[in-house]
Amino acid sequence: MVTPDTEHAKIIGWVHEVRDLGGLAFFLIRDRTGIIQVTIPKKKASEEVLAAIKGVSRESVVQVTGQVKAMEKAPGGRELLPSSFDVLSRSDSPLPLDVVEKVPADLDTRLDVRFLDARRPRVAAVFEIRSAVLHAVQQFLHKREFTQITTPKIVAAATEGGTELFPIAYFEKEAFLNQSPQLYKQMMMAAGFEKVYEIGPIFRAEEHNTTKHLNEATSIDVEVSFADHYDMMTLLEEMIITTYEHISQTCQDQLANLEIEEFEVPKGPFTRLPYAEAIEIAAKKIDEPIKYGDDLGSAAERAVGEEMGAHYFITDWPSSIRPYYAMPYEDDPSICKAFDLMHPRMELSSGAQRVHQYDLLVSQIIAKGLSPESFEFYLRPFRYGMPPHAGFGVGAERLVMTMLGLQNIREAVLFPRDRHRLVP
Repeated sequence: MVTPDTEHAKIIGWVHEVRDLGGLAFFLIRDRTGIIQVTIPKKKASEEVLAAIKGVSRESVVQVTGQVKAMEKAPGGRELLPSSFDVLSRSDSPLPLDVVEKVPADLDTRLDVRFLDARRPRVAAVFEIRSAVLHAVQQFLHKREFTQITTPKIVAAATEGGTELFPIAYFEKEAFLNQSPQLYKQMMMAAGFEKVYEIGPIFRAEEHNTTKHLNEATSIDVEVSFADHYDMMTLLEEMIITTYEHISQTCQDQLANLEIEEFEVPKGPFTRLPYAEAIEIAAKKIDEPIKYGDDLGSAAERAVGEEMGAHYFITDWPSSIRPYYAMPYEDDPSICKAFDLMHPRMELSSGAQRVHQYDLLVSQIIAKGLSPESFEFYLRPFRYGMPPHAGFGVGAERLVMTMLGLQNIREAVLFPRDRHRLVP
């Protein structure tokens, strides 16, 4: 686009709107930076310009050159009077989706033509903020001397056991899409890297079809040596607050496009609520039965979230409902050093201090009904000097969804994969 003091400019973008008032024609031209008005006085315009604008459809890509002058009523306070107008790519009409957003469209329709949906400033703002969120996370971790790693997404064994796996044909072998980089980032602790993170896809073959579940998601995974679960909660809290601060400082235009007038940065420290107390709160507030040892479903999460009213941790989970790699308390092995970071609406992150002792890890794998032989590649590093370590994983889509008050997690991912959607 152009700056207000530019006298002569060339713009290239999409035709956002067309208005023909007889003697005057107005074209609103849009690119990722905003919208500028092109004004064509038909009595003064050249024959070439008049011929070019005939029948130009909305969302066609055009290139316009001309003089810029101040115009208080025009978008951005300026307009362009064209000396040339070229149609670079003509759009079919009618459009499958109204980019101007005058006609509401349901989410499925929007996702079917995501390339058009993402032209909407409101939708583009979500993904510009998502990009800024991931940038802020990377900056935060790099400043603390973390090493970014990349782990396999095709694996031979489940991270946590169970059946929530996508099997794939891998030559003559059985293989799966990875549920989490958990096992590999722990193996990097044995390699002496001490602080690692990965931002990448994870795959869960869950048959949920809710507003907060995806079958392919982006996970922000962190692992740290010589650290416990308290260290990880502190680090995670700082990362979330810093990320919100970054968005508040750098994304005001995008927040305005989303009509978010007051963007609230969470305040620390986040409350640490023991699991036993969370269950008591939920039991008093929801109609469905819930008892100690049950996982927290959506209704229970909402009930506790309403009580807490801000970001908080649920700590000290029963070992029976956490993965085999969660470290049990020495004085009460029925409880483990695990935590979840919660937004009042839903879970954002899960983490724990990990078991680093080989014998204990093997016994916990067996206790979960799994075979240690299936995890030999993972267990082997624990026999050759594994430091104490802890970590967490954060769902990027849930973080963006709750940050921006989106109603459906599919709004926070460009091309969602869920129970029914495999294209585009």
